[in-house]
Amino acid sequence: MHLNGELREVPEGLNLAALLDWLKLPAERVAVERNLEIVPRSRWGETIIQANDRLEVVHFVGGGKFVLTAPFRGRE
Repeated sequence: MHLNGELREVPEGLNLAALLDWLKLPAERVAVERNLEIVPRSRWGETIIQANDRLEVVHFVGGGKFVLTAPFRGRE
């Protein structure tokens, strides 16, 4: 799968909620786009990551700003 423009290998069978946990990202401070569609937080647990998915994760920071949280270097 691609994560914020980078090809990444992640454990198979993860849903979006588990992916964020695996990446050690605070779920309450991010938004996730999967294949050009925003995934509502209520569907993260049921949305299984596929090998051909393209994900963009946006991390919100104080003051109402947001930044892309890539590249992810915590888990290689």
